[in-house]
Amino acid sequence: MSKDLVVILTALNLEYQAVRRKLTGPQVHLHERGTRFEVGTVQGTSCRVALGLTNKGNHSAAVIAERAIQEFSPVAVLFVGVAGSLWDTARLGDVVMATHVYAYHGGTSEDDGLKARPRVWEAAHGISQLGSHLARVNDWADDRPGHGRAPQVRFGAIAAGEVVQNSKISAEAQWIRQHYNDALAIEMEAAGVAQAGHLNGAPVAIIRGISDRADGTKSSAKDRNWQPRAAANAAAFATRLAVELVGEQEQIAMPQADRAHTTDRLNKHVSNTAHNSTVGIMAGSVNESSVYLNTDPKATSPADLVAELHGFREHLKRHHADGALDDDTYREALAELGFARRAARENTPESPKRALMALKRLRGLIAEFPELVARLAPLVVAAGGLS
Repeated sequence: MSKDLVVILTALNLEYQAVRRKLTGPQVHLHERGTRFEVGTVQGTSCRVALGLTNKGNHSAAVIAERAIQEFSPVAVLFVGVAGSLWDTARLGDVVMATHVYAYHGGTSEDDGLKARPRVWEAAHGISQLGSHLARVNDWADDRPGHGRAPQVRFGAIAAGEVVQNSKISAEAQWIRQHYNDALAIEMEAAGVAQAGHLNGAPVAIIRGISDRADGTKSSAKDRNWQPRAAANAAAFATRLAVELVGEQEQIAMPQADRAHTTDRLNKHVSNTAHNSTVGIMAGSVNESSVYLNTDPKATSPADLVAELHGFREHLKRHHADGALDDDTYREALAELGFARRAARENTPESPKRALMALKRLRGLIAEFPELVARLAPLVVAAGGLS
């Protein structure tokens, strides 16, 4: 198994591009049968993603998913894109992560009607638990001006069929709601991917952004406006999930002695003995013989925070000039820092939250640099305290 790689598949080019924008350095990887994947790295992380396009339908999705699993032996397969909501529980723009998938077109036709005979695949327990955790933490969304309310993650069944569902009153729509009334969303590929994962022993997660109501409004101007946002939200949650999945594998693969060392570092407590005396230090981070101290936040107002963030920019610049921060990470870090500064300057009721979210994303980008993490920590605390 490739412990640093997750496969992400999409059915539509719109969905593909939403995921691709999350990657740096994507390179074409050609399967021997002609299927093209792109392999890149999630921005600011060591998580590799093999991205592929399945086109519409469960059958096509199953074939491409199996090829991807055989080719890459991934940590997991994530199917990412948009879907229609069957109920008002999930609002437009929200993300649905499947707890289980129904292949709802299984059935038997009898004199007294069509009887349902679905196939069902449950999501892997570990992925479900991790997805629920990320939803609770709730720092995965792309928090950008003009995007309205933050999307929420919903967990429930997803129904996968062989036709585009775009009616609330058709006979099939009523049949689906009668027999699969716990399904939150409906689409056309999840069953194929779930089947491929089941046959190959690969964990699968189905992640869908809600772009329409499957009620006759598909292809409307409203649907066209929501599709890119729903796809972007699904991509944001999926790539965050991929990073966490790879991180867990790296932790599992780490030798026991290194794991113990990592745990000691996370305790952030160092005892030094010198001249027959013991000194206890509460450290922000420790890297071999270097100790980086956290201090109390200096920023007590939005203006103070803006000034402190401006100073932090110089530390980023120095790390980049020294070659520690690569160009892509440096560029992304500056973008998040700039967004945090703009949010702090706005000084509105929502600006502290937006600043905090940007700083958390920045913290993820610089996680490999203890000095920067230690300098950023009090600013994250200060941004949270302004809300």
